[in-house]
Amino acid sequence: MSTQTPTAEQPERKDTWTGQTGFLLAAIGSAIGLGNIWRFPGVAYANGGGAFLVPYLVALIAVGIPMLWLDYSLGHKFRGSPPWALRRLKAGGEFIGWFQVLVCFVIMVYYGAVIAWGVQYMIYSVNQSWGDDPQGFFLNDFLQTVDGETFSWSPVAAIMIPLALVWMFVLLIIGRGLSKGVEAANKVFLPLLVVLFLVMVFRAIFLNGAIDGLNAFFTPQWGQLSDPHVWLAAFSQVFYSLSVGFGIMLTYASYLKPKTNLTGTALVAGFANSSFEILAGIGVFSALGFMAASQGVGVNELEGLTGPILSFVTFPQIVSMMPGGSLFGVLFFASLVLAGITSLLSLLQVVSGGLQDKFGFSPVKASMVLGVPAMIISLSLFGTRSGLNNLDIVDTFINNIGVVSTAVSMAILVALFAPRLKGLRTHLNSVSSVKVPKAWEALVGVIIPAVLIFMLFSAIVGYIQEGYGGYKTSFVLIFGWGSVAFAIIVSVILTLLPWSHHSVDAATVAHLVEEDEDALVNATVSGAETAEVTREGGAS
Repeated sequence: MSTQTPTAEQPERKDTWTGQTGFLLAAIGSAIGLGNIWRFPGVAYANGGGAFLVPYLVALIAVGIPMLWLDYSLGHKFRGSPPWALRRLKAGGEFIGWFQVLVCFVIMVYYGAVIAWGVQYMIYSVNQSWGDDPQGFFLNDFLQTVDGETFSWSPVAAIMIPLALVWMFVLLIIGRGLSKGVEAANKVFLPLLVVLFLVMVFRAIFLNGAIDGLNAFFTPQWGQLSDPHVWLAAFSQVFYSLSVGFGIMLTYASYLKPKTNLTGTALVAGFANSSFEILAGIGVFSALGFMAASQGVGVNELEGLTGPILSFVTFPQIVSMMPGGSLFGVLFFASLVLAGITSLLSLLQVVSGGLQDKFGFSPVKASMVLGVPAMIISLSLFGTRSGLNNLDIVDTFINNIGVVSTAVSMAILVALFAPRLKGLRTHLNSVSSVKVPKAWEALVGVIIPAVLIFMLFSAIVGYIQEGYGGYKTSFVLIFGWGSVAFAIIVSVILTLLPWSHHSVDAATVAHLVEEDEDALVNATVSGAETAEVTREGGAS
């Protein structure tokens, strides 16, 4: 019934994944990032230990996988970046798409700084440059951090140099395009990351005191399951870790070939990411058990069990205590760098894809247009003595408000303002081995947005009433709320600019609605025909 019309143009996908394996490696590489290594172990330990795995698995199945399916269906069906795909849902959806792109832009600007720290610490591990005071070395000698009441533009050469090199490296990869750049890099970096991390974990579990660390990590505190904050922590961990709801997986899926097993790939990517998080927990807490035993204290008495302090203060201290510590340090920080780079590439691809779709840029031109300002901002804000403070504020606000807002907006757009969930489920089922049940529509359209809105509301109220981290109110306004406002304002500007490469009009939207209706009718007719054949076969 439906035929392709000239008005239903869409971005050309001259470059696609060479196969499903390349896409899967890139998707897993995006999901496996810094948070897997330095966030999950501490979150799990603080929220019930082994018992945390129950809400964590529930969150993976009820939120993580369904949101992955939503991202995959939008990207694959509409064959474009978030602004293009969401505008094809409804004209106002383009703003939400650009908001996703700008959230990725803000994240990647500071993400590179943490990778640069890892590069330096990989070098420092060789001779354990931090000496007897890892915390003093990290904060005072390396970062040269100023207090939370002070802002400084003073550059720190030990950060700026590796940060500039990281940017040049990743922009070179993005400029090579999808298959020759992002896919080729992930085919090397992800297996290397897994091998290095397995070696590190194997070394850690044979350390003295490792069993005590593992007991602390896995021993369930069942009483914690009655605490709603534990469940909220599990939902938050899965949501951020899988890179869902803010354009990454949507963009990656848009480069897939038409016949691709979407739902099966999402299941593999989701559970692979969770497996790596649990592996990280085993490695981290084995090392923490050794540290506690060396100091003659319990694991529960240790501090700095999550975030940058875990990676750049606690782990260097462990490295200094253990035999062969320098090799362990190199392996750990090399793993951190590789995990960071694969995630940074996915963020860059979202921004690059949006620019290519709207303005017709080549991958090289897009990498320059986004890369030059990103590198300048990154060096100016996060290569200075205020870098750690700036990063802490921006990271908190753009994740807890920006990322959650984009996911909520996208889910509501699809479910209410441009009701297309039936069509998207039909599309998933038409190309996938694992069929999506009807319950998915209720999850994505009602339950998940409700949970995310609660998370968003709680974060906003908390920051308004209490500020954040003891920083000056002006700093929180500029770098916290300011980062979210920056993403919104630039998204509005980009939405208002004309599409110089592809047209989108009312006829296009009407055509797509017709396609969805045809798909549903065909699916119904096909099901009826199948049932009729079955009945006839049974009668004969």
